[in-house]
Amino acid sequence: MGSAACYYLARRGRRVLGLERFGIPHSMGSSHGHTRIIRLAYYEHPSYVLLLKRAYELWREIQLTSGERLLHITGSVDAGPEDSWVFKGSWESCKLHDLPHEVVTGAELHRRHPGYRLPPTHLALVQPEGGFLTPEKCIVSYVTGAQAHGAEIHARERVLEWEPLEGGVRVRTDRGAYEAEKLIVTAGAWDGELLDVLDGLAVPERQVLAWLQPTRPERFRPGDFPVFNLLVDEGRFYGFPVFGVPGFKFGKYHHLEEVVDPETLDRETHDYDERLLRDFAERYFPDGCGPTMDLQTCMFTNTPDNHFVIDLHPDYEQVSFASPCSGHGYKFASVIGEIMADLAETGMTRHDISLFGLDRLRRPSRRRPSPAGGVDGRAREQNGRSQYFSRVPDVRPFW
Repeated sequence: MGSAACYYLARRGRRVLGLERFGIPHSMGSSHGHTRIIRLAYYEHPSYVLLLKRAYELWREIQLTSGERLLHITGSVDAGPEDSWVFKGSWESCKLHDLPHEVVTGAELHRRHPGYRLPPTHLALVQPEGGFLTPEKCIVSYVTGAQAHGAEIHARERVLEWEPLEGGVRVRTDRGAYEAEKLIVTAGAWDGELLDVLDGLAVPERQVLAWLQPTRPERFRPGDFPVFNLLVDEGRFYGFPVFGVPGFKFGKYHHLEEVVDPETLDRETHDYDERLLRDFAERYFPDGCGPTMDLQTCMFTNTPDNHFVIDLHPDYEQVSFASPCSGHGYKFASVIGEIMADLAETGMTRHDISLFGLDRLRRPSRRRPSPAGGVDGRAREQNGRSQYFSRVPDVRPFW
């Protein structure tokens, strides 16, 4: 989201500085792992669908601009018992927004896509426009696009603190200090540390993904295997065809529900992580359950209601922020980058983000103890730096 915000502001002619704590790209946060699902059928809430339509447009646009293939269409499957919220929510979003779709049984899904072995009576919502994004390439495409429009991007520069000024902000890093008119924060698991209004509302969680070598690889190719979200007895799971790693990729939402500090996250994977995931694959994807090719950790950053937070700071309107995204945000990074550019420029956006306002979650605000004052409202510069700040890239540790 930060890399996209840098791009859209720079393309509009704004002077932009993007700051990233780690590398571009990197594997320390929530935007790595070769693939991220994108889907139009959205059981989380039907109001996401309009944002998704714009996200698809913007992904295709940056894909054309960069010359990299970023979006892969495979179709998507949302499945579970007939009365489950995953299936019913996806179906309702398709009907409400007139999205092309089919409803099939688990038995029919197996006939069409033999890699799936769901209970025969489960229902599956099949939507043809689902697929996956390649997150590392997406981030690099937005960063190089921003640079081509004049943005300055710094990697391996950790932000230590920010403070409001009259008419602007000051940001101090481990390499310098910068002043600007506006600040955008998309710090993912570090949001709660940088934004007091999100303290306790942006909760990082350890997540684990597995890649297993299929014993029938022809059943798990992108052309034969749609991405999925499944609600089964073992929990809610998501997965992908083989791509980037010689294995079928999947994970369990909220894995072991381990609340973590992003600075001390256990980044190792363990036998019990693998066993949990293999048990699921053995039951529902037995032809995908060969030798383990890889296991990786990442982070979700969850809100109490699992919806996003996209808003202006309630005390300092020159500061805007996006994320946490509760494990389902990457697909929106393109359109949220556009939204953050709008908020930085005008404080408003044409997109409907009413679902994501901070007020629905907010406790009484605790202002930072020593805000700076006495600075006039003119555009500020220090060391020749820029007018806007944005973290690069999406939902990954910046601060």
